[in-house]
Order: sequence, then structure tokens, then C-alpha cells
Amino acid sequence: MASFAPRQTSRQLNGKNTEVFLQTFADRYLVLVTQMGKVGNLIQATLPPTVPLLPPSADPSQPNKLLLPEPSPAIQLTPLLGSAPSEHLQTLHSLYASQIATIIWSEELQRGLESSRRSVVVGLAFSNSSNRDLGSMQVERDVFEGVMSMVQDLLESS
Repeated sequence: MASFAPRQTSRQLNGKNTEVFLQTFADRYLVLVTQMGKVGNLIQATLPPTVPLLPPSADPSQPNKLLLPEPSPAIQLTPLLGSAPSEHLQTLHSLYASQIATIIWSEELQRGLESSRRSVVVGLAFSNSSNRDLGSMQVERDVFEGVMSMVQDLLESS
């Protein structure tokens, strides 16, 4: 992650083109996740360097499941711009911001950069899905895991 060059990727997630853009700055990271070609909501995640990060734990019953580090309850989320249109989406956006930040901080830790734990600003703009049945929850889970996989791929490519 020493590279300051922007990186981006896109994939079809649930039939929608989903783009992830990662830009590293000297004092923070900017991660934009969009299915709409714009930024809808900016959230900054911070975590003091004294708070330990938990490693991902594998579930033996699901060997093919994406391994994600668990976000710390000490993460502080600050809305910077915009807001989610519902309480459910606000919670979902907070989960995205916390998980993306934790992935970045865990990658810093692996590269020996933990003392520089920088803020992570996450921009989110997802296509509207007003249907919230069990099927849509699975779709939300699949999109979430797809986005996290894209973030991990961008970090590994740096």
C-alpha cells in the first residue's frame, strides 16, 4: 500500500455493474463503491492505533466463505456527506464502512504499517432496492461479500 496511484475495479454483482475505487493519500484512504456512477454517502472510519485488530477466523463448516477480519467495536464512524435514505440502509452503510476500513487496517498490519493507522473515508452509492424479504437479504449479503472481495483484490494488487 505504499503506492499512491489510484486503483479501481468493477464486477457484475447481482446483475448490476459495481465499481470500487481506492485512492491512498498521506493521511487517509478514500474508497468509493458505486453502482450508480456517483458518490451518494461519505463516511469516515477511524480507530486509534492502540486498539488491536482481530484476525479473520475461519469457519470449518464453510471452507469457501470469504475470510474477513472482524471490525472492532471501537471504530468511530463520522458521516461526512449525504445520508442513507432509511435506517436499514444507514446500518448497512455503517457495516460497509467498518468492514472496508478493517480490511485496509489489517492489510497495513500485515505490511508492518500499523502505527500509521490512517482514517478511511468510504463513499457508497447503491442502486435502490426497496424490497426487503429474505431473498433481498441474501442479495445484500452476496453484494457485501462481492464488494469486500473487490477491496481485498485492490489491496493485494498494490
